[in-house]
Amino acid sequence: MQEPRDVVVVGHGMVGHRFVEALRARDVDGCWRVTVLAEEADAAYDRVGLTSYTEHWDRGRLALAGNDYRGDDLVDLRLDSRVVGIDRAAKTVRTADGGQVPYDALVLATGSYAFVPPVPGRDLPVCHVYRTLDDLDAIRASAAAALEGGRPAAGVVIGGGLLGLEAANALRSFGLHAHVVEMAPRLMAQQLDEAGGALLGRMIGELGITVHTGVGTQDIRPAQRNRPLRRSADDDSVRVTLSDGSTVDAGVVVFAAGVRPRDELAVDADLARAERGGVLTDRGCVTSDPDIYAIGEVAAIDGRCYGLVGPGYTTAEVVADRLLGGAAEFGEADLSTKLKLLGVDVASFGDAMGTTPNCLEVVVNDAVNQTYAKLVLSDDAKTLLGGILVGDASAYGILRPMVGEPLPGDPMALIAPAGSDSASTGLGVGSLPAGAQICSCNNVTKGDLTDAIAGGCCDVPELKKCTLAGTSCGSCVPLLKQLLEAEGVAQSKALCEHFGQSRAELFEIVTATSIRTFSDLIERFGSGRGCDICKPVVASILASTSSEHILDGEQASLQDSNDHFLANIQKNGSYSVVPRVPGGDITPEQLILIGEIARDFNLYTKITGGQRIDLFGARVDQLPEIWRRLVEGGMESGHAYGKALRTVKSCVGSDWCRYGQQDSVQMAIDLELRYRGLRAPHKIKMGVSGCARECAEARSKDVGVIATETGWNLYVGGNGGMTPRHAELLAGDLDDETLIRYIDRFLMFYIRTADRLQRTAPWVESFEGGLDHLRDVVCNDSLGLAGEFEEAVARHVEGYACEWKGVLEDPDKLSRFVSFVNAPDVADPTIEFAAPAGRRVPVSIGMPKVPQS
Repeated sequence: MQEPRDVVVVGHGMVGHRFVEALRARDVDGCWRVTVLAEEADAAYDRVGLTSYTEHWDRGRLALAGNDYRGDDLVDLRLDSRVVGIDRAAKTVRTADGGQVPYDALVLATGSYAFVPPVPGRDLPVCHVYRTLDDLDAIRASAAAALEGGRPAAGVVIGGGLLGLEAANALRSFGLHAHVVEMAPRLMAQQLDEAGGALLGRMIGELGITVHTGVGTQDIRPAQRNRPLRRSADDDSVRVTLSDGSTVDAGVVVFAAGVRPRDELAVDADLARAERGGVLTDRGCVTSDPDIYAIGEVAAIDGRCYGLVGPGYTTAEVVADRLLGGAAEFGEADLSTKLKLLGVDVASFGDAMGTTPNCLEVVVNDAVNQTYAKLVLSDDAKTLLGGILVGDASAYGILRPMVGEPLPGDPMALIAPAGSDSASTGLGVGSLPAGAQICSCNNVTKGDLTDAIAGGCCDVPELKKCTLAGTSCGSCVPLLKQLLEAEGVAQSKALCEHFGQSRAELFEIVTATSIRTFSDLIERFGSGRGCDICKPVVASILASTSSEHILDGEQASLQDSNDHFLANIQKNGSYSVVPRVPGGDITPEQLILIGEIARDFNLYTKITGGQRIDLFGARVDQLPEIWRRLVEGGMESGHAYGKALRTVKSCVGSDWCRYGQQDSVQMAIDLELRYRGLRAPHKIKMGVSGCARECAEARSKDVGVIATETGWNLYVGGNGGMTPRHAELLAGDLDDETLIRYIDRFLMFYIRTADRLQRTAPWVESFEGGLDHLRDVVCNDSLGLAGEFEEAVARHVEGYACEWKGVLEDPDKLSRFVSFVNAPDVADPTIEFAAPAGRRVPVSIGMPKVPQS
């Protein structure tokens, strides 16, 4: 057998990793031995999802699958191995440690670096770029030091593009007030037009981020030291002066003003470069040296660099094909983008700016609902050329593959608001032609997918594995499922790619095996390391089957963002506090306590529809002290953050109302105290009305109880939300004991068998036999499980403990409730969160005003 030839890859980012994967998958004869020289200490990770690192600070969660090439003897990955030179004559590369690595073929995958404009002061210690995991660690440290030292709790991001807005979001999550400075007259000027950029700017501003557009950065200087704030000896705070003369005092500055190709190796090796930088290549990604290739952001294909992962992956596939004797070429690049910036959907695709001669534009600008949609059409209005979506990008998945294709109908119907007379009802993936590109990252067409389905792929994971569609940014995954349904393929009930079982099957496995950790469950019954779908589901199942605290041990890492801090995160980055008020019954002392806490912590208060009081605007580090006072006052967690029982609403019942037939208040209290903390596939709401006048609106709840002259009528399966549905009568004229027994059975049957995030209404509708089948199970015990259901609820009642009380009693759990480990008690008194428009009281967040004894 012929000795393998050597290909050296310089760089191990997403594109470099894709090249290695593509080459090894195709090189069945082992013709090439691969050496990867990576500058960073981390193997290839998801740089597109870089900002998510700030949510968990776990580098492993961003690692790309298979990035260590374990078990592949033909791949040698060397981390922390920076290449400093290329000897084209000797066909070797030189590393920083003095090593020499020979090559038969060399692939430059060095990517790009963050551009820092020549602003005076750009080298000050608090100035950073936003490019790597190490960069985010450094920004986090500066933010922590800024708060610890009493500097201005503000951060300035220079650049209002995609990375700039992600950096602003990161600064906000660190507890800083973020400013975005953009020279263009609008945000995301490369992707959005004037109207779309203006709407995005307004929406970002409403989230508490100050936006400066149409201005540049004049200089960055050490801040004046005459402010009456507590300062540290090593204060590095700065004053950023903008071109309009305005200034911002900041503790952190982040440059996100674009990127430049890392072509310094090519310069030193005298390879041809493009006029605006980058290693010049032809459409085969071959440089001016036939043995050297360039891929990804460093490659200037016919003189143009592409900064998106989709075109980068295409270059990787091209070079892998070329090394194996093929003649692949880089085609037309898809520059479409879809993202969620600070909770705001943004998308652009095709000729978004309308540069095609004589093109037409169809625009829907809904200022009230804060959505903007534009389609760019050919001059005969028959062909879609491109578009922009802001605020609602739900149509992106269908519209982007239609670029260059004939429109299926009225273009206005494609972007009209849902529910309007013009809205389309028949548009779907089935209407797309076979050549429509479904996955732009991996250049997968609808025809490729339908061929894979015809070849036996019967679910989304198989389609992803077979075609690579949906394995990069993931925005096309919903279309994969739609296409399977359109092709008549029955869908698997697998929870996700890591578990082939449904949620209900996993529940039964946990119950039968007594498994109590996610790692044990996935090791025995799943594969991989899990994802954001299966981890919270398993966390919920574990919580439903025991009384362990959800932040104990491994469970803490499984929780979603709300359960992680036992509070609902709000759109401005603060949290809400909702103490339980069973049945709406509250004492004067508890009312006074809530009012005092709201006053002392400057929180916005609101009476909820479930007869509770919401306290809005708390920082993470304030939550323990707020809850300590509530717990000491006899109150407990209301579980507003969890997929669990939320409230049991009641009217005043027979105690006060002249129409009341039963004591609805006491029944509501009894039900809420019985089922509080009961974890479920989704939130659960209940209501108890004291008569048929239905003042508690019980029939809009998952469980509704309405008094009759002789007892209670039990209604189930009602939900509000996007598709309101009234609950239906399950049983009538029940005594107290039978009512509670039936509710026990109903809830446990739901918890055991419902799908992930399925409310009770669609769960009931999913039964063959519908309500009649449910009635047989709950009332007639047709499955013989009634006793088991009731015992499960009894165990829950016996083991219930307030989750916040458990946190306050455990130093390990308390340690997670800080903004920064080394600055747990510091807040910025200048940060201000305004109450929603039209409300009477603006709310600010600062240091808690603790009453003096």
